[in-house]
Amino acid sequence: MLRRFAVTGASLAVTLAAALLTAAPASAAPIAPLTPVAPIPAAPAITAASPTSPSSPASVPAPARGALAADDAPDIDVTKVQAHLTELNAIANRNGGTRKSSGQGYRDSVAYVKGRLQAAGYTVTEQPCTSGCASGAGPNLIAEWPQGDASSVYMFGSHLDSVGAGPGINDNGSGSAALLETALTLAERHPAMAARARFAWWTDEEQGLNGSDFYVGSLSSAERSRIKAYYNFDMIASPNGGYFINHLTSTAAQPMKAYWDSLGLQPEENTEGAGRSDDYSFEQAGIPTSGYAMGAGARKTSAQAAKWGGTANRAYDSCYHQSCDTTANINATGLDRSVDGIASTLWKLAVARSTPANDFSLTATPASGSVAPGESLTATIATQTTSGSAQTVALSASGAPAGVTVSFSPGSVTSGASSTMTVAAAASTAPGTYPLTVTGTGSGSVSHTTSFSLTVKGAGGCTAGQVLANRGFENGTSPWTGDTGTIGAHAGQSAHGGSRFAWLGGYGYTATDTLSQSLTVPAGCGRATLTYWLHIDTAESGNTPYDTFRVKVGDKVLTSSSNTDAAPGYAQHTLDLSPYVGQRITLTFTATEDTSLQTSFVLDDTSLQVS
Repeated sequence: MLRRFAVTGASLAVTLAAALLTAAPASAAPIAPLTPVAPIPAAPAITAASPTSPSSPASVPAPARGALAADDAPDIDVTKVQAHLTELNAIANRNGGTRKSSGQGYRDSVAYVKGRLQAAGYTVTEQPCTSGCASGAGPNLIAEWPQGDASSVYMFGSHLDSVGAGPGINDNGSGSAALLETALTLAERHPAMAARARFAWWTDEEQGLNGSDFYVGSLSSAERSRIKAYYNFDMIASPNGGYFINHLTSTAAQPMKAYWDSLGLQPEENTEGAGRSDDYSFEQAGIPTSGYAMGAGARKTSAQAAKWGGTANRAYDSCYHQSCDTTANINATGLDRSVDGIASTLWKLAVARSTPANDFSLTATPASGSVAPGESLTATIATQTTSGSAQTVALSASGAPAGVTVSFSPGSVTSGASSTMTVAAAASTAPGTYPLTVTGTGSGSVSHTTSFSLTVKGAGGCTAGQVLANRGFENGTSPWTGDTGTIGAHAGQSAHGGSRFAWLGGYGYTATDTLSQSLTVPAGCGRATLTYWLHIDTAESGNTPYDTFRVKVGDKVLTSSSNTDAAPGYAQHTLDLSPYVGQRITLTFTATEDTSLQTSFVLDDTSLQVS
């Protein structure tokens, strides 16, 4: 949570009203004190605290796995959330004890979350913060579950960065880990979706809500109107915490309040957090917001201690913004109640309310393909009856670029049967990668979609020239992706040409930096040559390659350099990429360091020349 104390007029009014109220005894029986996780000096993982109240979720038998109706929210396994926290803590320990937005600890956190989401089937995007963020800040990470009505989006977000003073496990590993496990559970359950669920992990919150400000500012008015509500989760496992909800009486807050009310928690307005976390960026844009919090540096009142347990006149989190904000600083009971409330809210808002009596599934095999202009490809669209009786499923496709046609043979099938999809590209079709959406509409008013990624290869004859974009890093970071914070005019190194370059590595501890760019190598060319200038300096000695720099196309490593190649100044390197003519490729530069002694790999003036 950002240490910012400005509040909006509405939030200020709530704060003043709360200050004037005299705390009265709660009508319900007070909930027993919540037990935070006990400090475990050298334990690699967190042990969940045992709830002591009859109203705690742990005292209610959970339904057997798979027994839930489609519209019932699952009980999220808090031990899996804690496993994510253990990994975030380990990432901080490998990176100087912090996951601050401008450091490798943050970039490694992004890589961890991104890898889990991609494996689960999410559409994941790294959004570089190209203005307004601290120098070197890593990207926002946005993940969308590709099912449901795209015109109705519910967003769930948390900031992934920590302060420089500590690893930030409650602030805000707790919110980040809870969202990650909720997203993974959604993918595992794979319910029918009524709306889109979009998850966000924000950069640079601790420096001024900068990542979320940038994201909201980059949205068009149409994109903003699709977001029906944004839910923020910042510090949801405070050891001496309370149960707070942003905009408690708002319509957006009602699903969250209903869940905590069902546990008898009697939540209060989050006055301490007003205007201090990423929901404020959305609020300023007129998007309804809410969220959970358990408190930061403010002190718990006597009335709150009587209602929720814990210690009166003590901070909700005594390790707020300090180095002791580790896995030992987590209230597992509060974390469990928070993550289950997140899932309950998501299921109420975005999941279809019931399973159709007659239903089917839809898949594309393969799920991607490449085609040259003037040619076509095929894929199999398979259906399967998943409940009730078979039904007629009509097939259609959307998202095709100009010049591409999609047809099905047959155009409709009985669920359980397959159709052949033919994708044809006209000679004039522009090269690129295009996401197609195949829709199956059942006779029982049920529809499902599946995705197909189409790559149109480079067209026609060869026009000689250089095809890499922003090849000298002088024009911001786009379209480079990955650890784009490595790009800049950094002190301590110099450019080969111009003023900017990419400084990969140079940390002196275990770390990896990656820069990638996807592009089409034009068809019709006889030769494609990659050149780049690389300067290597190192504190290593001897002839052992401890730290490495690799160039890859896709998963294939084309060449490797190491600390043993260190030398003054830049050296030019040349690679033949002719085998990739006519293909859509991802070119990747990766620097990897071991546990000690830095090696810097300074990259500049890249070029891919075709002829």
